[in-house]
Amino acid sequence: MSTDHLLRRVARRETHSSKAVPAVVTAVLVILACAYAGTEVVLAVLGMRPLLAAPGDMGAALVAASTVAAAWLIVGGVVVALIGVLLVVVALRASRRPRRTLHSDRTVVVVDDRVIASALARRAADAAGVDPDATLVTVGRRTAEVRLTPTSGLPVDREAVVTAVDDEIARSDARPPLRSRTTIERTGKVGA
Repeated sequence: MSTDHLLRRVARRETHSSKAVPAVVTAVLVILACAYAGTEVVLAVLGMRPLLAAPGDMGAALVAASTVAAAWLIVGGVVVALIGVLLVVVALRASRRPRRTLHSDRTVVVVDDRVIASALARRAADAAGVDPDATLVTVGRRTAEVRLTPTSGLPVDREAVVTAVDDEIARSDARPPLRSRTTIERTGKVGA
């Protein structure tokens, strides 16, 4: 296995969550249902009392399901459909953790999105000349949103803030790449 391939695998494992837990839970539930059904069949073959219901009684109940009120059949169908939809959503959903990889020639560098948000907030606050507490940065999948609350009466050079944030994003060279969106509040804080 090449080093590049190994580094890509490590990066993927660190930036995506495993789907092992839902898979194991589903497998355990299916195994328990099969074990129960098998136990009922064995008990019926041996002529012993069933745990809950004999296989013949379960089959008769399925055949008699058409005599049950339509509302109960609809509710049962909706529950089964919801379980199916839930399993499909869990299987297909993006399992990305809030982390990014940074460029490195020798190793994999994985950084939490909160670290990137903190660095962007610091650079934006420095460029705007405001307190870092007056800066809020949220990092999403593809966008870093910077919200600045200026000090009352002091103008903020929006272009300087945008340039500083874009420069910090470019320097980090994070993967997947980020775009910035900067918002400067119209009203300021006193002494912020």
